[in-house]
Amino acid sequence: MATIRKLRGRWQAQVRRRGTKPRAKSFDTKTEAEAWARALEAEVDKHGLAPDTKILESTTLGDLLKRYREEVSPTKRGAPQEIQRIGVLERHEIAYRTLVGLSPADMSSFRDERLASVSPATTLREMAILSHVLEVAIRDWGFPLGRNVAKLVRRPSVKNERKRRLQNGEEQRLLLACDGGKTPYMKTLLILAIETGMRRGELLGLTWSDFSHNRRVITLDLTKNGESREVPLSQRAFDALVCWKANANPDEPRIFPMSPGSLEQAWRRLLVRAGIEALRFHDLRHEGVSRLFELGLNVIEVSTISGHKELRMLRRYSHLSADNLVARLG
Repeated sequence: MATIRKLRGRWQAQVRRRGTKPRAKSFDTKTEAEAWARALEAEVDKHGLAPDTKILESTTLGDLLKRYREEVSPTKRGAPQEIQRIGVLERHEIAYRTLVGLSPADMSSFRDERLASVSPATTLREMAILSHVLEVAIRDWGFPLGRNVAKLVRRPSVKNERKRRLQNGEEQRLLLACDGGKTPYMKTLLILAIETGMRRGELLGLTWSDFSHNRRVITLDLTKNGESREVPLSQRAFDALVCWKANANPDEPRIFPMSPGSLEQAWRRLLVRAGIEALRFHDLRHEGVSRLFELGLNVIEVSTISGHKELRMLRRYSHLSADNLVARLG
């Protein structure tokens, strides 16, 4: 039985079990002391041990976020973006909650507050970070948390599927507008994006050593899903690369030496010159994958080129032209 006594104006509960460390804690009321003692005794009887919750009382969610940012985030390919998001989370009120008091209600309040100021997709990413931080704390860092509270709340639904494809004349307008810009390889970059459906990061990470002239193939050693793949080039994409290589700086190993931020700025200026609205660079991936299907390639062939691992995700990119499907149906 637990010992409940009044000590210096508060109620102290003490639990002793043979083979385990004695535990004691003080409360404002006798009811709270008795409830804590019953819960701890049940834990001891069930598992044969009494987890030391003192570390939970002195550790905040912000402490976990800091450790995760320093130890886990740097090992990821998307480290800069994740570290930036963790910085936002560390400044939020929820970061000051101690682990012993962290509840599903706190996570629900965080979700609803963030949804009022940022997109559902951003909220979902932030909740995913919080969930993984708690999971790592439980599995790898030895924090005696009974549950991952981030997994117990409803996640926001994200409806950000885009169906934007290049419309009549837009591709030609984009390519013509490249001639008026300051980026000499912009036209080659666009052609490669449309012809292969490669991601922005994959395109900007290409080096000339990745380009096999004899095989007409580009080799991607590290992609978003962590796997390497080979991307076959159409004649149009191959010719564009060969033409750019003849004019490129021989001392520059990268095919397209620019940062994602620089590309974003160049893309915005290009749209203005071309007189095109509501088109994202990533939409060129939609266009490229859809064209591969329209050429008659099957799902396995398209996924081999695009790098998609799930049919569900591949369907989001394959917005096929109804006119082309009518033609194929005869």
